[in-house]
Amino acid sequence: MDLNLEGHRVIVTAGASGIGLKIAEAFRDEGANVWICDLNPTSISGVSSAVCDVANRNQVGDFFGTAVDDLGGLDCLVNNAGIAGPTANIEDIDPADWDECLTVCLTSQFNFARLAMPYLKASSNPSMANLSSMAGRVGFAQRTAYAAAKWGVVGLTKSLSMEGGSSGVRVNAILPGLVAGDRQRRVLSAKAEAKNLKFSEMEAQAFSYTSIKDYVEPNQIADQIVYLASDRARTISGQAISVCGDTQMLA
Repeated sequence: MDLNLEGHRVIVTAGASGIGLKIAEAFRDEGANVWICDLNPTSISGVSSAVCDVANRNQVGDFFGTAVDDLGGLDCLVNNAGIAGPTANIEDIDPADWDECLTVCLTSQFNFARLAMPYLKASSNPSMANLSSMAGRVGFAQRTAYAAAKWGVVGLTKSLSMEGGSSGVRVNAILPGLVAGDRQRRVLSAKAEAKNLKFSEMEAQAFSYTSIKDYVEPNQIADQIVYLASDRARTISGQAISVCGDTQMLA
């Protein structure tokens, strides 16, 4: 499907691996001009990149200025950066771990959105995609920091959709379920340890709450975001869109 994104100007946070990498590659393959940031230096064919800590507002400002100057504007921001956060009962969570999770998963999206919105309002096809999680819809016991941040992303998304709507800026949240990859394995391993279960038992329990008993592939999330950035999605905004195999609960 030709989504007419040739020359589209895109920034993807944490785009060097995992979901972010697939998003950057999907836009590149549609002919978009893509900049990514990440904590680690990286080189991806056809994609510009720079090192940036999304939790550091000064670094975000420096990166954003460089990227937008090179792109000549901005048509799409993808707020992908996030961390798993602590796995523990609330009384056992180190406040520093709580603060870090909220900063990386939620405040980083503010850091980028506040800079991006004026440029998006000047675009002829503007969109923003914010990565939330099914933890931002159903909650997540022993993962309260992560769940709180991801619920916050949905609220941020809805509010930004209302703010940007008169200028045609579409803002949507993506809520992945169990995503294939090392990060999901680490999350399930931590939950298994907290519950004194084997990994296979924890995995089976997690899938017992989904209709589709399979992992979401990162490219499925990328495909959804690229579609939302196209003119075909020009009236889709303010939505929390699940890509989750119909997850009713998180174990």
